[in-house]
Formats: sequence, structure tokens, C-alpha cells
Amino acid sequence: MNETGARTPDEEIGAGTPDEEIGAGTPDGRSGAGAQDDERAAGAPDVSHGARAVRAWRQLAEGSVLLDGFHALKHAVRFQARIPVAVTTDRRAALALADELAPDVREAVDALLVEVPEATFASLVVRPHPTAMAALAVRPSRAAHLETLARTPRTTPVVVLDNPRNLGNAGAVIRLAAGFGATGVVTTGTLDPWHPTVVRGGAGLHFATAVERLTVDELPPGPLFALDPEGEDIRGLKLPDDAVLAFGSERSGLSPELRARADHLVSLPMRPQVSSYNLATSVAMTLFHWSATGGASA
Repeated sequence: MNETGARTPDEEIGAGTPDEEIGAGTPDGRSGAGAQDDERAAGAPDVSHGARAVRAWRQLAEGSVLLDGFHALKHAVRFQARIPVAVTTDRRAALALADELAPDVREAVDALLVEVPEATFASLVVRPHPTAMAALAVRPSRAAHLETLARTPRTTPVVVLDNPRNLGNAGAVIRLAAGFGATGVVTTGTLDPWHPTVVRGGAGLHFATAVERLTVDELPPGPLFALDPEGEDIRGLKLPDDAVLAFGSERSGLSPELRARADHLVSLPMRPQVSSYNLATSVAMTLFHWSATGGASA
């Protein structure tokens, strides 16, 4: 289904970051301020926490997932992301924010965050978040994600974005999918679903669901419901828990390859004068319909 939101130029995105796990930067595998305190107590060289964190950041940045801002860090912590380094310009303010918004992660955030000068922070993060904190996380194993996506019986749907182009929309979809408890989000085409802009749009919830890029031939098992203006009205259908829900690109709709593989074409209700919905809106409406008509999360 075509998208009617803001358009961005087509962007060819690379394959993304490697799947290899990244070391925590200390011999015992601990990270953040806690590990640094241990090193100092053990008689390690007197290197400031900030300098050590900056060095670790620069060593790990290329192969890591950037968590930009408090909400991304909060969600990554909640969903057990491995975070070797996290920095902020103001630890006191950051911990006060955690106390206010997410006391459940306050202890973990306290152990992770290292304070660095504003100029140093700006040199590490291209677009600093207003909450003035950022972290690097290890990208989850592709093999583990593929196993999750292929596992049957499946109790929640998989969302497929067919040749998406808008990075922000892709991030919003991942955030939605995580909120509804979807098994995963799969993209086809050139867009890397782990691109930093997508991760930013997903607010750290990439770690709450299986996010991978596949070809149409590699899609997970399950009945394929493809959203299309010519499809059957979704209000007359009950989407099964193991459904694969496919949404076309923002500009050109479903690819012929995916459309040909669809078991069902499904349409969303829309008045005649309106041509289409934003991609993330379409996904939200479809997942809500699944949930409201007896989906597993209901």
C-alpha cells in the first residue's frame, strides 16, 4: 500500500553492521562505571572514567548499534541488550530522569553511564539527543533472529516491509511491532533495518523483537496477508496469530514478487477521496485489528 506521508529521496543503504558480538572492554566482561571503579580499586593505571569510556567508544563504534537518548537506552536495558559503553554530559540529570520516568532501569543506568564533557559527547554522537546520553550496544545474533522467525507454531505475527525507503517510518513500525508483541519485523530490498536512523525511530525497541533483512523467498512460514487497495476489507477477516503481514513500499506498493506469493490480499477502510495511509499507520491499524479480534496479545 502506498504511503502518503513525507517523502524522502531513495537511499541505497549498505548491509549494516556485522553480527559479531563486541567485547565489553574489560577483562571480566563488565562495562560502564562499575567496571572502571573495580579497575581503579585493583591498582589499574589512573585513567579517568571519561577517557576510558571515550577510548572504548571509538574502538567499538563501527560495529555497534547506537542508542541515542534516554528512551533508546531504557528500552535496550529492559530487553537485555548487551551495552559495553554509555556516556552522558550530566550523570546527575540522567539519573534524575531515570528516577522519574523509568525507576526499574535506574540501577542499570547508574552502572553504565560515564560522564564526559559536552564537546567530547558531541564528537562521539553526530546528532546529540536532547537527553544528552548515548550508548553503544551489540547487535543481536542474526542466526538467533532467523531461528525465532522460523520457529513454529508462532503465537504472534511477523511484519514484513517490502522494499521500504523511509528510514523513519521503518523505525516507527519496529516500535509498533514491539508494542504489540509481534514476533519480528522483516524488510526486503536495500534498506538496512539496523541503520542508525531506523534505530533512532525505533527508540531502542529493536531489542524487543527479531529485526532482520531477508529476500521474499526467505520470508518466515505462515499465511501471507498482503495489504493492497484491491484486497478484501480487513474488517471481515480474523487474522491468525501466525500471520505474515506484508506492507508495500511507501512509493510503489507491493512488489510483483511478493504480491504473487500472497495467500490473501487485504485492504484497510478508507474514504474514496483519500488515496493512502502512512506506512506506520497502516501497520498500526492492522496489528490493532489482529489484537482486537482475538490476537494473542489480547
